[in-house]
Amino acid sequence: MPPNKDLPGKPDIVLPSRRKIIFVHGCFWHGHPGCRHAARPTSNVEFWNKKIDANIRRDTAAQQELAAIGWQSLVIWQCEIRDQDVLKAHLQQFLTDAGCT
Repeated sequence: MPPNKDLPGKPDIVLPSRRKIIFVHGCFWHGHPGCRHAARPTSNVEFWNKKIDANIRRDTAAQQELAAIGWQSLVIWQCEIRDQDVLKAHLQQFLTDAGCT
């Protein structure tokens, strides 16, 4: 079984030798704060608020669990993938920084 199946949060990329994990989150589904792609629907508001808020709580809990067992994590948002320079900078910092979570 791949290592990400045993870790909290179902990470997208796992670097076991570095104990680093990368999540790639869709802005809408994971509630990216301040992102125009994360605007919540104006119909069926209660359903969507409950769904997205639960996703945010689950993501936060998974990242806390990972930190507690010695893993560092990075969230890459869907909207950040469009700017390759920003994406590259985030990844370089994360992969070289010993204190990123």
